[in-house]
Amino acid sequence: MRIVTTLALAGLLFAQQQPPAGGPPAAQGQGQGRGRGGGGFRQPDPIDFDDHEGWTQLFDGTSLNGWSGDGNWKVEDGAITVEPTCEHPTGTIYLVWQGGDASDFELKLRMKGTGSINGGIQYRGWIGPHTPPPQRAAPPAAVAPAAGAPPAGGGRANQGPCPSGAPRGTPPDPKSEDQWNMFGAQYDFDAGNRYTGQFYEQGTGRGIVAWKGQVVETQAGKNPRLLATLGDAASIDAIYKSNDWNELTIIAAGNQMTHLLNGRVLSILIDNDGTKFHGSGKIGLEVESTGKLFTKDVWLKKLR
Repeated sequence: MRIVTTLALAGLLFAQQQPPAGGPPAAQGQGQGRGRGGGGFRQPDPIDFDDHEGWTQLFDGTSLNGWSGDGNWKVEDGAITVEPTCEHPTGTIYLVWQGGDASDFELKLRMKGTGSINGGIQYRGWIGPHTPPPQRAAPPAAVAPAAGAPPAGGGRANQGPCPSGAPRGTPPDPKSEDQWNMFGAQYDFDAGNRYTGQFYEQGTGRGIVAWKGQVVETQAGKNPRLLATLGDAASIDAIYKSNDWNELTIIAAGNQMTHLLNGRVLSILIDNDGTKFHGSGKIGLEVESTGKLFTKDVWLKKLR
């Protein structure tokens, strides 16, 4: 399995920093070949999120053709939408792309959430019967939740009536979702920005492996280890756009999974636990809690 070198990590962390005052190094003479044997240097071109050359479109913007899920998933105004409510909760449900498995790839999309919605993107996943999910722990102090964030997972701690005054609904029997029930890696996303960008593993018992703002390595039989942090809690939280479209990118290459949000690295997992690592599988969307989740502009580029 591929292991990130110290040098590569150092380069990644450097890339997280803002350009120095007066512009990027290329604008200050770095590209003039000074002190490097006379060679010319230039900064890399910025990525265009809407450049789709070499990519495959997974969502056509008008229908759920190529996807499979229950009747809660719909298309509205060019986006895949799902809206669990207090009166009509869905429980944990999935929309599964039917185009086959993907191993090494880049996946990009735009996502927006409202209310207390908690969801995410499943990848390298598989279908299996429902099992009760583990309780999510609170984020570590170094990566505290954003101000005003909802309780973990959106919560059902208040068992009184809904804000509308109507009785709280009961989710359907999870077994009714078994044909879509997904296990495996997830790019976590929630409207309250408590978990957005972290590496969460659905249904396997590992739960949160790399919190947002962390570079984490796993090894069989050992607790995950923190290799580096990607910024303080405030700077990491500030990358998320509340009640607006966010650009999400997953880069899965070998045993390294990198999660980007709006052009910034949010988390990296280097999974050296051969008893848990899953190198290929299905792609899907997941939702739980209440609120509304919107997804559009879904594109895939297979690396092998």
